[in-house]
Amino acid sequence: MSFKRAVPFFLVAGSVLALCACASLERGPVGNLAVPQPAKPVDLTRYAGRWYEIGRYENGFERGCEAVTADYEVRDDGLVGVLNTCREGGVSGPIKSSAGKARVIAASQGAKLKVSFFGPFYLGDYWVLDHADDYSWSIVGEPSGRYLWQLSRVAEPSAEVRSLIAERTRALGYDLSMIRPTRH
Repeated sequence: MSFKRAVPFFLVAGSVLALCACASLERGPVGNLAVPQPAKPVDLTRYAGRWYEIGRYENGFERGCEAVTADYEVRDDGLVGVLNTCREGGVSGPIKSSAGKARVIAASQGAKLKVSFFGPFYLGDYWVLDHADDYSWSIVGEPSGRYLWQLSRVAEPSAEVRSLIAERTRALGYDLSMIRPTRH
């Protein structure tokens, strides 16, 4: 992907994350429910690696994206490296990617991060709301309740795992009818 094509993606992704940060904290995932807090601590070393998006609340910066992956690495400076990648228009479409970094929010036990795709500006919230004990799946959201991602270590998890993730997502207060499945 050329730099000229990458810049608009970065601007759009960053703008959306900035809007997330500015959104009302009172609005929850369903009606007036409070946005859930993370269910348990996150060991970022175990969380690092590749994640496949299996479902999401549709959003502007991922519109038309399939085969979505997120790669995380714990950096020597204590930050988390982030690389989001997708295929535009379908699973064999052109690759679109965005690199950034994240820092852990103090006293969050690794479950809440601030993400930056623009130098020193950490505007986006990334909360690991729940995850499997073996880190085989996770559910990610942010304070406004407008964004949600269901992630798995494999592109095509079993029906049983998908059902478990859906059950946990519903228990967190999210509307399953709003989830857009991701094709791989």
